[in-house]
Amino acid sequence: MPVYILIGVIVLILIYLLAAFNSFVRLKNSVQEGFSTMDVYLKKRWDLVPNLVESVKKYASHESGTLESVVSLRNMSYDKMSVNDKIGANEKLTSGLSRLMAISENYPDLKASQNFSDLNFQLTKIEDDISNSRKYYNAVVKRMNTKVEMFPSNIVANLFKFTKFPMFEVQSSERESVKVSL
Repeated sequence: MPVYILIGVIVLILIYLLAAFNSFVRLKNSVQEGFSTMDVYLKKRWDLVPNLVESVKKYASHESGTLESVVSLRNMSYDKMSVNDKIGANEKLTSGLSRLMAISENYPDLKASQNFSDLNFQLTKIEDDISNSRKYYNAVVKRMNTKVEMFPSNIVANLFKFTKFPMFEVQSSERESVKVSL
């Protein structure tokens, strides 16, 4: 009788290991799918930046420091970056775009330009898409990271080398309140 109990326990452990492994694979694939979706929007924004910078250059030539920092960041090869590099570069790009939009506020002719308005509309739409995809990505990363850390699934995670993924967080500058002046 004890042999059957031992075999039963071993079978249950194997079933748990198999189920946990499959769960990790499913979560890892969800994280990768979430980042891939967000990556499409990040790449669209990445490609939109040169057009936006060119529009602003015509009106704000003496603001070259901000423009150059955005352009130099944009000149990095996006396709060759790792996930962490893409997240970091896009955080810097978000900061640069915020400064670029602040500059545009000082130039009524620029704000009235149809080209700038179209680019600004596209950027706003892309930012909304990035925000929505970031929510999904962070949700699946949270589920994955929680499973990697919780007992007993952390044993399976360590056994099969499943690791935590980075969250796509906002920069501290994005957490500040928006100032509205009428």
